[in-house]
Amino acid sequence: MANNAIEVDISSLTFETLDKIRGYLKRMIAAGGSDLHIKANAVVRARIQGEITPLSGEILSKEDALVFAKELLRTRFPEFVEKKELDLVYPYDDHTRFRVNIFFQMEGVSAVFRVIPVKILSLEELGLPLIIKKFTMIERGLILVTGVTGSGKSTTLAAMINEINWNKRKHIITVEDPIEFVHKDRKCIVNQRSIGQDTYSFGNALRAALREDPDIILVGEMRDRETIETALHAADSGHLVFSTLHTLDAKETINRIVSSFAIEEQPRIRLSLSSVLQGVISQRLVPTIDEKRVAALEVMVKTPYIAQLILENRDVEIRDAIEEGREIYGSQSFDQHLLELWDKKIIGTDEAFNYATSPSDLKLKMQGMGAKVGEGTPKKSGEGENMFDEDEIFQIKT
Repeated sequence: MANNAIEVDISSLTFETLDKIRGYLKRMIAAGGSDLHIKANAVVRARIQGEITPLSGEILSKEDALVFAKELLRTRFPEFVEKKELDLVYPYDDHTRFRVNIFFQMEGVSAVFRVIPVKILSLEELGLPLIIKKFTMIERGLILVTGVTGSGKSTTLAAMINEINWNKRKHIITVEDPIEFVHKDRKCIVNQRSIGQDTYSFGNALRAALREDPDIILVGEMRDRETIETALHAADSGHLVFSTLHTLDAKETINRIVSSFAIEEQPRIRLSLSSVLQGVISQRLVPTIDEKRVAALEVMVKTPYIAQLILENRDVEIRDAIEEGREIYGSQSFDQHLLELWDKKIIGTDEAFNYATSPSDLKLKMQGMGAKVGEGTPKKSGEGENMFDEDEIFQIKT
């Protein structure tokens, strides 16, 4: 509970420190960066083209970092002191917004600003496979977008919700922490709720959503068992549910969901998943030949065979089933998409190997296409997850 000792007198703030941070944000935007890192007793740094880069040699003192927190949060500063960390959205100007996480660490206050584009790119502008558009035409079930932090999950979800908003007459409810992309009502009614501001938790909001006449529900993240179970129930009761998980691929996604439950409950969860799960879109951002980033996608499409594999705990066979279903169902594995990006000369051979699920299999496929591929020591995609920590704004070249 806040007390008078931590209340902020807004009239006493000069906002000079916040203005200085805004200057760093401006420099980062101009350089095409994705994240600004503020840390007490350290220089300000930005992530530009995937690399952490100092923006100046000036050190932000512990005292200035605390003042910055007061100027940024204003009346929410007591809440920050109580919770020790906060998520919020900071509008820089009419064209740029940032998702911010501010937190205490051993030397004082730190914060990370991540760029959120105001414009929601369409599925076509992102160059996503046609099957992603087909997912937006489904009337009920569960669709998951997965990947490590910064792999573009929010961008893909926003494009899918935007597609529905322009083409269907539905009621869409989103539950996010915090709200990133703002959707205006087009053909749909869109109600967006932010954790902490509009509702206490994902679980509370999701249970309430079932009583609010929704057609489509977007859950920003399935963080716990309660949220997973409620999302499965919502999908099973005739709603279309979108959500995200921090998993590398479809096989790991199914394992993560099932393993969230006690062993005796897992057969029931597998039965539910095999029924309601319509698709899994997994993403990895891969450096391109022209020093940008491109999203490589694994897309699992529900088929009777996939449903059987999930039900019978044969997850290890899912990747082969995905590859075999490419021509008929539009599914694709990471390695199939990486091979396509490599063949189009969008990514180099080393990057294709480094991000492949099975580098040795990918090498054989390249050689089958007549390529002379060097030996090297390719690294599997599961090693060093920080290789994917990059801006959520991406565009696939076609």
